[in-house]
Amino acid sequence: MLLIFVGCYGLAISRKVKIAYVGIASAAVLLLILLPTKVLTPEQALNAIRWDVLGIYWGFMMVSILFSESGVPKHLARHVLQNTKNEGMALLALCAITAFLSSFLENVGVVLIMAPIAMEVARRTKSPLLLYLISIAISSNMVTTVSMIADPPAIILASEAGMSFLDFYWFQGRPGIGAISAIAAIIGLAALYLCHFRKMKTKINIEKEKIETNYLPTVVFICGVVALALNSYLRVGPGVIGLIVGVISVLLGFKNLSKMIKEFDWNSFFFIIGIFIVIGAIDEVGILGDLAHGIGGLGFNNAAITLMILVWLSVALSSFIDNVPYSVLMIPVAKNAAVALGSAGLAYPLMYGTVIGTGVGGNITPVGATANVFAVGLLEKRGYRVKPKDYLKIGLAPTIAAVLAAHLLLQLFWI
Repeated sequence: MLLIFVGCYGLAISRKVKIAYVGIASAAVLLLILLPTKVLTPEQALNAIRWDVLGIYWGFMMVSILFSESGVPKHLARHVLQNTKNEGMALLALCAITAFLSSFLENVGVVLIMAPIAMEVARRTKSPLLLYLISIAISSNMVTTVSMIADPPAIILASEAGMSFLDFYWFQGRPGIGAISAIAAIIGLAALYLCHFRKMKTKINIEKEKIETNYLPTVVFICGVVALALNSYLRVGPGVIGLIVGVISVLLGFKNLSKMIKEFDWNSFFFIIGIFIVIGAIDEVGILGDLAHGIGGLGFNNAAITLMILVWLSVALSSFIDNVPYSVLMIPVAKNAAVALGSAGLAYPLMYGTVIGTGVGGNITPVGATANVFAVGLLEKRGYRVKPKDYLKIGLAPTIAAVLAAHLLLQLFWI
């Protein structure tokens, strides 16, 4: 069983096989092995799947696809650029808009929305495109835990911790992970500006352009976010809200349904289904508990040291491991590590640190996050050869600054 688990994660990390196939196949093999022992029945496997996660993921990604084609993001970006003084401030504005949109929308979609605008500004200022596109990718990853719907790990965390949309900002009388992540992202963007944009003084002139806009996707998105924030009063599950948002988005974009279906990340969607079952199975036989106790032992039974280990281990591993499988594995481990330390209340800062580390840590290398891969792909199509050291040179300082800020805030408010 441990061999299947290790093989599953090994293949997922290698990306030599589609992770959807890896997740579903691993779950099926474990079911076949454990079914005769009744350790894992089909009913238990279905219960192990976090249906709310899937509902939110599908629904809000559908509205994200629709929103990206609505013209609103492009209109917003151009309006901001027309009011910037120089190239450095324009690039900071592009990164800030990217970060804001990525707090609620799928990262890759936001990068693809912002890339053409960045290319136009780079062309007008005759600046290297590499800094523009890598900075946008970094900014999209900086905010993966600012909201409950920012990225799959954030959705998984909310499900595992039983958190509502508003709990991300104020929880148990303290700043939540969303508030801490927002402050960390601002510090990360400031580091990006000070290290790379500050000396870019070329003036820019963005001509006015009439952009056709459709505000219906924006209305659906805002209503969906409000519904998530009020779901405890509406008495409607977050997964149901996600499904409603998705169905409305499909109806609004029905003419482009084939494109929406094609652009949806089915690979990650089915991998998440399979990996939930795999994690449920290894939890039943005690492997997760053993791993959690091992990490607790590394922290010498000290909460502050355990938090430090989880945060920076997540940063290091996420520089080359996809954040979805890592989060699905490590969120329960962090939760169990708190129990091993003798305080269930420590689960929240340990889970927060793990997810922040894996979200922002992906900025260190070109393969650390899907948004990075897309940005590098766009550069390579235009003749740029992106070396790992070039990416590291841009991404390291803002990554360290953002994660360090989040780590210190977690230590201050939660440990």
